[in-house]
Amino acid sequence: MEFRKITWDNFIECIELKVSPDQQQFISSNQHALAEAYIASDEGQIIITFAVYKEERMVGFISMYYDDGDGNFDYSSYGIFKMMIDHRYQGQGYGREMVEKAIEYAQSAPRGKAKVVELTYKPENTAAKKIYDSLGFRLTGDVLACGEVQAILAL
Repeated sequence: MEFRKITWDNFIECIELKVSPDQQQFISSNQHALAEAYIASDEGQIIITFAVYKEERMVGFISMYYDDGDGNFDYSSYGIFKMMIDHRYQGQGYGREMVEKAIEYAQSAPRGKAKVVELTYKPENTAAKKIYDSLGFRLTGDVLACGEVQAILAL
């Protein structure tokens, strides 16, 4: 699995990726996530977006952020803001592989060192919960206003 920069060459393919209909309640569009990244970056936040490839096929999208501890959080962190696997490639282990790759990315500290990788998800998203639990993410007890729960993995 490879994370690649989103460019004019792969932008349209990226925004056309879709999750399965039963997962649409859990995630916004990639176009929405890229617009959020643009606005957040313009406000000084470090947002990292990638098209996700497996054997030269774009299979998904991931949006992450880095916070050095001086921003929104009390500790340095990489966060997985959004991740998705296109419906055509689900059920093949790519979601887990993507989270593993995101953890490796955070461990390499490309934007700076961090204490944790963090993410949020809707508790009813049992497929995501299973992946996160199996990789060692632990719930913090925090629940966002939108109903998502927060989980962290110590680096």
